[in-house]
Amino acid sequence: MLALYHQTCRQCSKVITNAYSTSFSLGIKSLAKRLHDPIYSIYAYVRFADEIVDTFHHKDKKKLLDEFKADTYKALEEEISLNPVLHAFQEVVNEYQIDHALIEAFLHSMEMDLYFDSYQQEGYETYIYGSAEVVGLMCLKIFVEGNQKKYDELKDSARKLGAAFQKVNFLRDLKDDVDERGRVYFPGVDFTSFNSNAKKAIEADIEKDFDEAYEGIKRLPIGARRGVYLAYTYYRRLFSKIRSLTPEVIKNERVRVPNGKKLYLLMKTYVQYQLNVF
Repeated sequence: MLALYHQTCRQCSKVITNAYSTSFSLGIKSLAKRLHDPIYSIYAYVRFADEIVDTFHHKDKKKLLDEFKADTYKALEEEISLNPVLHAFQEVVNEYQIDHALIEAFLHSMEMDLYFDSYQQEGYETYIYGSAEVVGLMCLKIFVEGNQKKYDELKDSARKLGAAFQKVNFLRDLKDDVDERGRVYFPGVDFTSFNSNAKKAIEADIEKDFDEAYEGIKRLPIGARRGVYLAYTYYRRLFSKIRSLTPEVIKNERVRVPNGKKLYLLMKTYVQYQLNVF
């Protein structure tokens, strides 16, 4: 029955991913099937950690995060947890030999959300690395399936893709981050005076990250390439929509890509992949 427990925990991670993110769920479904469960497990873990610092305002978030961190390392050491998300996550970390330093950097960034409401450049880069780039590296570890040489070749691109996704999220969620959490992530940006010059500078930085990430996507193992390219395509579409809007709109509403458009992007990406024209 141990196999049933493992599979049930993996299914919990899948349910969490599908509930929280239509776009990432579509991307994962476009990966080779053997990669689905490990990536679901990574997403569910980072999603729940992020939920602690972003949502549970009526609770002692520091205490919850400390417990989550302690439970994470206990699960990794003992190779079991009665928390299904942690159990599925430890299984992936141990199977794919994911460096614990990546997990530590991620948890450090989550802790930063408890104390910082604005960032200078150094803190911003530290936060981006831990909250997004290391997640890209965890996924890359799965995608290369033990090929360390391939991992070393692609790790810079994986970091850039994670950074691009996170920065787009920051722009998309600018209003919510300020109104609900009192945060502005972009260094030197004052929300009250957020203008076209500040927006264009941020967009230029994101564009550079996307360009560098794309070169790595083309060299991913075939089982991972289509799914990652779909996520890339979705975020490029979201980014294009954000670029077309004024700072005033960004400050007052959360930008979305409708589900119908996401499905269109899925079909378009599939055709491009089949024709090898991306």
